[in-house]
Amino acid sequence: MTYGSFSYGSSSYGGQIPKKLTFETKFFQKKKFENKTILKYFRSALRDFEIASKSEQPEVMFTFSYNALIKTGIALIAFYGYRVKSRGGHHIKILEKLSQILDNENIEIVGNKMRQKRNLDLYEGGTMIFQKEAKDYLNFVKDIIEEVEKYLKSQPSLFETNKS
Repeated sequence: MTYGSFSYGSSSYGGQIPKKLTFETKFFQKKKFENKTILKYFRSALRDFEIASKSEQPEVMFTFSYNALIKTGIALIAFYGYRVKSRGGHHIKILEKLSQILDNENIEIVGNKMRQKRNLDLYEGGTMIFQKEAKDYLNFVKDIIEEVEKYLKSQPSLFETNKS
């Protein structure tokens, strides 16, 4: 699959949950979430993605795309009954779990490139985010959000409370 200047393997969801999916207690805490809370997390990711997609400023587009990716991971992890602990390295673990759950190694690869770029911008005095690059990341995140949305919608219990 190609995302602008990025080229990666397949991003299709295989429907199989990895057998060796574990949530390390250093980064995750077991917690039962109500469906409405999981949906709230996912809607927050969609809100950030909408901000990114409406902006013409590459920095805004990039930052909100990255936030949307992380929030999408948090929503999916909550679906599995875990809360992400806020500590050093937790974004790496969110990307890792999102990648494992969807069986899509590109999430971890591209997500970590985004994380590193964000960290350079935030902690190292800034970095240039170019328009094309921001759009490529935006398109990548859009595909992941759609993948997670499809996955969550395939879980009938999650959307039962929303039926009229």
